[in-house]
Parts: sequence; structure tokens; C-alpha cells
Amino acid sequence: MELLLIGIYISICWAIFKIFGLSLNKWTVPTAVLGGVVMIGSLLLLMNYNHPYSTLVRDYFVTTPIVPDVGGRVIEVAVKGDQRVKQGDVLIRIDPRPYEATVALRQAELRAALQKIEGYEAALSASTSESVQARADRDRSYDNYVRREKAGEAAGFAKAQVENLRQMYLADEAKLQAALAKELEAEVQLAVDASGENVLVAQAKANLASAQWELDRTVIRAPTDGFVSQLTLRPGMMAQPLPLRPIGVFVHAEETQLVGAFWQNSLQRIAIGDEAEVIFRAVPGKVFKGKVEKVLPVLAQGQLQAGGNLLSVEMVPNAGKVPVLLSLDEDLRQYQLPAGVIGNGAIYTHHVHHVAIMRKILLRMVGWQNYVFGELH
Repeated sequence: MELLLIGIYISICWAIFKIFGLSLNKWTVPTAVLGGVVMIGSLLLLMNYNHPYSTLVRDYFVTTPIVPDVGGRVIEVAVKGDQRVKQGDVLIRIDPRPYEATVALRQAELRAALQKIEGYEAALSASTSESVQARADRDRSYDNYVRREKAGEAAGFAKAQVENLRQMYLADEAKLQAALAKELEAEVQLAVDASGENVLVAQAKANLASAQWELDRTVIRAPTDGFVSQLTLRPGMMAQPLPLRPIGVFVHAEETQLVGAFWQNSLQRIAIGDEAEVIFRAVPGKVFKGKVEKVLPVLAQGQLQAGGNLLSVEMVPNAGKVPVLLSLDEDLRQYQLPAGVIGNGAIYTHHVHHVAIMRKILLRMVGWQNYVFGELH
């Protein structure tokens, strides 16, 4: 573009010199050169500030690492790489036999707990009956003891007989306390939690639910519509629930986001709704029109995280470019553009809009240059 402007300016100067018959001397030539530098430099500065350009426009997409919730040996890979699937479709199966055995064990424990509850209920009923009988025996012996003690020797009761009745009363009292202790023990064994369920049964059910959950997780399903890309997992391989070692990458079938990185110098000129144009290396010579959707509110270079080290000025990264979210008017699905494709872009603001023609010409020249490439090795 600079060469084109220089060529146009030289042509204008040549025409002026010819039409007005100006001679080439130490005044006219420097004036023409200086005027060209000022004019072309001013145009370029206005263009760069008011209509920013980015050499890095990328189509971003969201992925989810596939990390199994349980470990085991893979017995089936139900999909192929890049095969489209729906949410809930089976992706991978892990050997369920160890988890099926655990579920069977937990089911047996639940049945045993239910049987224990039946035994505790029978024991409570028996201990309640014993305590009722023991209380009646205690009350009867107490009445006999008190009545004869009051009557005394006048009624013909010897002290030995009264003491014997007293010992019988104390023995019945001890039996009653033992029966009440057994009844309390049975009640404790039948204690319920806040939901009104027996504690042992609730624990057994919780263990069974946990084992069933692990068994269900031996089948890995698609979290959303999408596909698994670059699938290298094969039956027989081990899968472990380690976040740092996923077994695949799931790509979500959702709208990608086109983001351009622009210098911070032009940030005050960019506004939502501004006209934008994008070119892709994969589509030489084609210009895609669009607009500015959003200017991202943060820069990655400025983030801070809690840690044990203080931040020094030497650790501060470079200034960073401003991420700007762009949307295109044309549907890109008709082109063979993989997600993550890279390109160039420009934003045409409402300021000094007539200078935008220069940026448009420059962008198209770069797009034509995408036809020229080659591998040297």
C-alpha cells in the first residue's frame, strides 16, 4: 500500500511539474519529497489508529478432556475419531465386573441389615414383655415387703421373714433394671436418622448407591453433541481417573468464536457494532465481512493468582494485545475450514471513515498473497 501511495504521489508531482512548468532545483524537489513524506505518513498514522489491523485472528472452540470417574481396563471404544454423536451416546466402556461384584456385595449387606432390623424388632418386643413382667413382679414383691414390714411382729411376722421379703423385692428390682437395659439396647439398635430410616439400613443403602454409581460410570457417555477428535484409545488399555491424564478430547458441537488480537493503541476507537473484515489463509483472495461483537474485558497478562511468591517487575509479561470477538455475516460451513483456523482481520471504526479504503485495499492485497506459498524442504 505504501508503494501504491508513493507511486500515486510521484505521478501527481510529475503532472504538477509538467503542467506548471516548474524546474527541478534545490527548493522544489525537497518540498515535493517532504510533502510526500508528511502526506503519506499522516494517512498511514490515521489508518493505523482509526482502523486497526490484526495478523492473528483465530477461530476458537471449546473442548472437554475425557477423564473417567472410575478406573479399569477398556473393553470397548464405541465411536470412531471425529464421528458425530448425540448427548448421552456411549463413547467408551470400562470392564464392569469388579464394580458389579461390589454392587452384589452391597446388596447382600443391605439384606443383612434388613434381617438385623427384624431381629432387633423381635428383641425389642421380647425385652419389652420382660420389662413389663419384671415391673409387675417388682411391684408385687415391694407391696408384700412394705405390708409385712408395717405389720411387724404384732401380726406374727418375724424379722427374718421381713428381711427375706426385702431381699426378694431387691432381686425383682434388679431383674427390672436388667430388662429395661435390654429394652434400651434394642431401641438404640433400632434408632433412625433424620429421614426416619434405621441408621444401619441407611448406611447400607448409601454404600449400595455409591457402588451403583461407580458401576454406571464404567460407561462413558457424550456430555453434549459433538465428537471425539484424534482418538487413540484402544480396547485393552487402562483408564484411570487422573485429571492430568485424560484418555481423549471431546469437541463440543457448538458455535465457535472468532477472536482477533489487536494492539491496545486503538482500543478507544473500537466499539461494538463496528464493521470488520477477515481473511483466512485457507481461503486465498476471499474477504469475509462481519462486525465487532465484544471487546473482552480482561487480558491474560494481567491475571494474578494466590501463591507464596511476590510478583516482581521482572516477572511482568509483555503488554499483550486486546482480544476482540468478531462475528461474520457469511456461514463458514460451506468452506473446508477446521475449527481453530487462523487468518488476518481489520476493524473499520466510525472515525475518519474515508481513510478505511486504504485498509481495505491492504487487506485484500494480503489475501491475494495467500495464493503464493511453498515448502522448501
